[in-house]
Amino acid sequence: MTDHMLRSRVLSGALVAVRQGVFVRADAWPEDAAGQAILRARAEQAANPEGVMSHQSAALVLGLPAPGFLRWHELPVAITLPAGHSSRTRSTVHHVGPLPGHHVVLDGEGYRTTTAARTAVDLAARLDLPEALVLLDGAARMICAAYVSTPRRRDYTAGAYITAARDLLSEAARTVRASGLHEAVAATLPCRESPAESLSAGHMIRAGIPTPSFQAMVRTAKGTYFPDFLWKKAGLIGECDGAVKYTGPAAVVAEKEREQDLRDNGWRFVRWLPKEVMLEPALVMARIVRALGL
Repeated sequence: MTDHMLRSRVLSGALVAVRQGVFVRADAWPEDAAGQAILRARAEQAANPEGVMSHQSAALVLGLPAPGFLRWHELPVAITLPAGHSSRTRSTVHHVGPLPGHHVVLDGEGYRTTTAARTAVDLAARLDLPEALVLLDGAARMICAAYVSTPRRRDYTAGAYITAARDLLSEAARTVRASGLHEAVAATLPCRESPAESLSAGHMIRAGIPTPSFQAMVRTAKGTYFPDFLWKKAGLIGECDGAVKYTGPAAVVAEKEREQDLRDNGWRFVRWLPKEVMLEPALVMARIVRALGL
């Protein structure tokens, strides 16, 4: 097709210009912002075949959690190019660095993207411990899930899987020279089920709060439960309550019954909201300290 034909089809609405030199049929252009961001990232990788989608673009493609209120699709498209290569344009965020073959996978459409471990390390390298743990825990959870056909709760607490995940994260950190991630990688646990739990755990470490058990099993005569945080010696359970836990009235009632059963068995509770630990972590840590009697 000539340049004139392309321009005409873009003007008529038959084609969408994704980036300079890359077009897509209008009926293949996603309606949602996240889908559009993924397509732009794929277009950037297609225009720079020696590079791969990375950082926030890879996190969006892979489904890694974000540590703050911002969503990955709200950030510019990002790719990484091997050392010594340059991109054809500067229309997006282009990184240059080592790209070992085992740091690259194909997404569902066959486009190259960095692995979960490499992506998490790339993004966490300049973050404080709490925010870094959101990414590293999320990547570790993906790594553990990849080892089994149907992940079960116990797979995320299996020592061999945890070690394997940390090893992959450590290797990626060494590759990109992110030496500051040593503490965060050592604290990484795939059993933490939400970004807010990971963020809370990071702030607990920073505040010097005794390390709780995460998603530990608690049995009673009425059931088996897995609290977010558990300080066994103190008889204290910590819960980070997000709306995702309560999908309807029945879920709210079930949670109240669960809490009452645990209270009847001698457990105390301390609760906080995800937005509290994101906006006022010191307040949450002080609440936990008081509950622990420290």
